[in-house]
Amino acid sequence: MTVLKSMTADHPQRPVRAPTLFSGCPEYLLDGEGCREGSRCSAQENSSFCPHVIAGLNFQEAAPWSWTGMGIKKAPRSLGPMASCPVLQKERVFQSGDHAYRIPALLYLPQQKTLLAFAEKRMSKKDEHAELIVLRRGSYDASTHHVQWHAQEVVAQAQLEGHRSMNPSPLYDEKTGTLFLFFIAIPGQVSEHHQIHTRVNVTRLCQVTSTNHGRSWSPARDLTGPAIGAAHKEWATFAVGPGHCLQLHNKTQSLVVPAYAYRNLHSIQGPSPFAFCFVSHDHGHTWKRGNFVAQDTLECQVAEVGGARQRVVYLNARSPLRARVQAESTNEGLDFQEAQTVKKLVEPPHGCHGSVISFPNPREGSGASDKWLLYTHPTDPQQRADLGVYLNKRLPGPEAWSEPALLATGSCAYSDLQSMGVGPDGSPQFGCLYESDNYEEVVFLMFTLKQAFPAEFLSQ
Repeated sequence: MTVLKSMTADHPQRPVRAPTLFSGCPEYLLDGEGCREGSRCSAQENSSFCPHVIAGLNFQEAAPWSWTGMGIKKAPRSLGPMASCPVLQKERVFQSGDHAYRIPALLYLPQQKTLLAFAEKRMSKKDEHAELIVLRRGSYDASTHHVQWHAQEVVAQAQLEGHRSMNPSPLYDEKTGTLFLFFIAIPGQVSEHHQIHTRVNVTRLCQVTSTNHGRSWSPARDLTGPAIGAAHKEWATFAVGPGHCLQLHNKTQSLVVPAYAYRNLHSIQGPSPFAFCFVSHDHGHTWKRGNFVAQDTLECQVAEVGGARQRVVYLNARSPLRARVQAESTNEGLDFQEAQTVKKLVEPPHGCHGSVISFPNPREGSGASDKWLLYTHPTDPQQRADLGVYLNKRLPGPEAWSEPALLATGSCAYSDLQSMGVGPDGSPQFGCLYESDNYEEVVFLMFTLKQAFPAEFLSQ
């Protein structure tokens, strides 16, 4: 079967190569048109590819939309055969219909064996059409290694009147039991581009909290003044996350919220993006704004690496430079050392959001003090396609990143990772929530390190 790839999000209707006819496509509604067996679907009529078939798999494998036993595939250098191995679960969590869903965020609560999957609910796929933040709760059964997803809920409190809510960024404080959901609120349909063009920042930083694991929420709190202060007027716009945030294992169990801002540095040149972090040493009562990382760094995530003697906050940022940018902080994310461009972690044109987490070195046992990093992002350097997972065992060098294992073929974009303890094969287990099929759906995938990187376990 020919592997087909979509264009970037800017040109979702134009195919890279001629479409393939799928004679076995089942009835499936697409923009009100159903595919009929033995005929061309509306996507094929428009010289695109049928979104109901997963590129790289035969149709019999792709037809059901809740899988177990599907394959992780090694990221290809060409369109040749790809080795695969099973994953634990793959399931659609949000599906576009009357509304679109974008910007996934995933949080795992290990004591409750619960996953919280957040996304923006939009009137259309456009950023300006975002409305609210929604949530689906997943119950994880450790005996079967399966997640049962429950009905969608609206986080109704996560909004300011007259504003749209964007960039869900959850964080669970293990010390206090408080669940934070950070987000940005923007008036009406004012776009990020408009703010950058006019250099007028109208974005607000907000949070809601929950003390019962997301079953009910506090009223929204506007953090713009106390967390940003006068600098708010010096920025064209800003955002947090998106995706999970971080609690450190230092003495104060500090909270770290990654962010970026477009700074008005020059009267002639346009505003430039710089990543940074908000940090709280008192469990979210007050916040400090850290210093900027480097120019041309945008959406970012952070992870804690190192041990008790030297804890390091690792930051991985989106960049328009066709490669990711990484930096490290030794003071809880307030200051970062010189940023590095990571050529192994390719970016498509204009970049794309990616996710990073740390987890204990599995070779050292459960009490391991050193950490490994896992990172997900589209692997195609020309477009948002082919979601890959990368492994880093030897920080901090940019060359320490592995070649990717391919989690999903075809169109993909934003993703968020979570560590989920030990899998059925004895290796670390992970959950990933990602955008798929030209933003038509948000998919949850669960896999183990051994499934993605079996060579790491050949000698064991």
